[in-house]
Amino acid sequence: MSHEMTAGTESADLSAELSAIERLHVAGLHAAGDAPADAVLSVRDLNVRFNTENGVVHAVRGIDFDLRAGKTLGIVGESGSGKSVTSMAIMGLLPPTAEITGSVRLQGKELLGLSDKAMCQYRGNDIAMVFQDPLSSLTPVYTVGNQIIEALTVHNPTMSKQAKEARAVELLGMVGIPSPKDRIKAFPHEFSGGMRQRVMIAIAIANNPRVLIADEPTTALDVTIQAQVLEVLHTAQEETGAAVVMITHDLGVVAGMADDIMVMYAGKPVETGSVDDIYYNPRMPYTMGLLGAVPRVDAAEKSSLVPIEGIPPNLIHPPTGCSFAPRCPLASEACLDGEPELRPVSGASLNGGLPHQAACLKTESLGPDVDVREVFRAPAVPVSHFDAIPRAQRRTVLELRDVRKHFPLMKGALIKRRIGTVKAVDGLSFDIREGECFSIVGESGCGKTTTLLEIMEFHKDQDGEVVIGGLSNKEASDAKTKSAMRKELQMVFQDPTGALDPRFTVFEVLSEPLENAGMAKPQIRKRIMELMDLVGLQPDHVNRFPNQFSGGQRQRIGIARALAVNPKLVVLDEPVSALDVSVQAGVINLLDQLRAELGLSYLMVAHDLSVVRHISNRVAVMYLGKIVEIGDVDSVFDNPRHPYTRALLSAIPVPDPVLERTRERIILQGDLPSPLEAPKGCNFATRCPVFAALPPAKQEKCLSLEPGLATVAETTGAGQTPGHPAAAGLPAANAAPIDQQFACFYPDGELDADMLVVHETN
Repeated sequence: MSHEMTAGTESADLSAELSAIERLHVAGLHAAGDAPADAVLSVRDLNVRFNTENGVVHAVRGIDFDLRAGKTLGIVGESGSGKSVTSMAIMGLLPPTAEITGSVRLQGKELLGLSDKAMCQYRGNDIAMVFQDPLSSLTPVYTVGNQIIEALTVHNPTMSKQAKEARAVELLGMVGIPSPKDRIKAFPHEFSGGMRQRVMIAIAIANNPRVLIADEPTTALDVTIQAQVLEVLHTAQEETGAAVVMITHDLGVVAGMADDIMVMYAGKPVETGSVDDIYYNPRMPYTMGLLGAVPRVDAAEKSSLVPIEGIPPNLIHPPTGCSFAPRCPLASEACLDGEPELRPVSGASLNGGLPHQAACLKTESLGPDVDVREVFRAPAVPVSHFDAIPRAQRRTVLELRDVRKHFPLMKGALIKRRIGTVKAVDGLSFDIREGECFSIVGESGCGKTTTLLEIMEFHKDQDGEVVIGGLSNKEASDAKTKSAMRKELQMVFQDPTGALDPRFTVFEVLSEPLENAGMAKPQIRKRIMELMDLVGLQPDHVNRFPNQFSGGQRQRIGIARALAVNPKLVVLDEPVSALDVSVQAGVINLLDQLRAELGLSYLMVAHDLSVVRHISNRVAVMYLGKIVEIGDVDSVFDNPRHPYTRALLSAIPVPDPVLERTRERIILQGDLPSPLEAPKGCNFATRCPVFAALPPAKQEKCLSLEPGLATVAETTGAGQTPGHPAAAGLPAANAAPIDQQFACFYPDGELDADMLVVHETN
């Protein structure tokens, strides 16, 4: 009996082994595989399908790549292209209902088909993942120390308690958490977003994994915090020697980090190659479009962005031709006859990574000499009639005069007492003229959104004065005046989905502000049709609901609603941050076009300085409720005077691999100071790279005196020395003031070497 049971067990094991081998043969592989011997992670013919109410969604369709130790693979593409599903399939984190086929080998061991319990031996040990949202990934009821120690305990049961605590402190220090011995006892909510992401990285590298997958690790972070997190990932890779898979939609991020790139579209790779191949010699129209859609912070010359019209295909219906053909300007009849496979690009040289391949029939006719703007028929740069009028001669549409918003910080349950003041907005003054775009930039918590709320308040008791279209908030005591002010100013919100009522059709959404303005019904219908045409939407779409539109189309509806009552000023609160880069390009081009055609003025809040450089005329940099630099956008971006502005600009990724790998970055230490511990002098001194390198006497000046805004002077001399008055931002003889002011005593001071990072190319 026992012999029969043993024989039966052996037979079952053999059957399971054979089915696994058969599965690999179906994928075109042998049991030993054709992966390189030095590949840490090898993926072959990975397919993922989901059963839905509408049918089977083929989310991932044949992924192949090899990843070597110490190398980084960047996976890029629009939302819905299958990037995250690929990573979740590799980690074994997809639900049981997902049908996964193909092969995923980690150091020669097959992972597909393993039970969840068997996968736990690999997850967090040999292969680890950093998720997009650290707040939902960390358990709120456990300290960060407990969560790091848990990762160590699972895979090192014999490790002593003291050794685990010491390792947890070491990991927190490695990822740049200050005072790690004290912060190990803190809970996740006591950390900022950037510090929580660092904790996630610490957990991921706790057991020195061979493969580290980072799924959009910097999407929700400020640019300065993003730079810190990317530097931590770079350090973690150097410390552990791990192979990294970087999943992102930001082509600037992977330009500086990746060795190889895989561009995905409709669940499938459409181009692969080294980072230089992809950026300097793209051979797939989709890749070319993605690169052309990215605004560059280092480009002063104005040009329209490349829009990729349309939306990705529905993967419930398998493509019968090239999946990108419906959106491709080069598509022909041949492109619709079967889906093209990846083919080697002629003249490409292998660097030991992914070969340069493209899934396009017209690969040979494309190359670095082809102008992507001509291929995608990018619109011409719109010209406004205000461009020919000097700024001083234009009418002022908005003016802020010493606007302040202070919040009391209270403590106590029954008897509350004031323990401090949060100076969210602390004495803001600026104006916006006709036909110009004025942007406010800075980290989260600097006061950007509070400034917008103060402008939209229309309250006569506000601390400071807000003048909109010649009407002051101090005079806004009656409903008629407030209504007139509201008509002059409208707003476009960050999240188009949350800003549109899901129960209203587009017609009802657009008619609401017109009805409030007292417009007759026949005029309302005529105006709505004008608005739909103005923002590039079909007139017959007015009877649809918001959920029937893509993200970019919903944002266009939000813009149409803002323009309904013909405002002079449109407030844009992060208008493109929730959109894919391809959709973002179309919305930015539309905003540019509307400003030129209608003579609009914009007040924009954004954290993406690349977008600001592209669309703005003037910019203000905020820090802790104050403007630290303000002026013409080209002057500020090309010649930043304040150390904070220089740090922001150095942190912006540029989609140029050579430039990204060689340029100097300023990595700011720490986060914004607590409102209870706000510095008395310069509020940036605690993080300033110039202050850290100053002698004690000059540091004392920064700590005791608050610098005011000084005007940059433009001299007629050939050059400037560090001691020149213009270099110090002071007026000089024979100097004409230019449109740029900054608040710093030592703008040309030497930078602290500990805050500078340069990753030299090999």
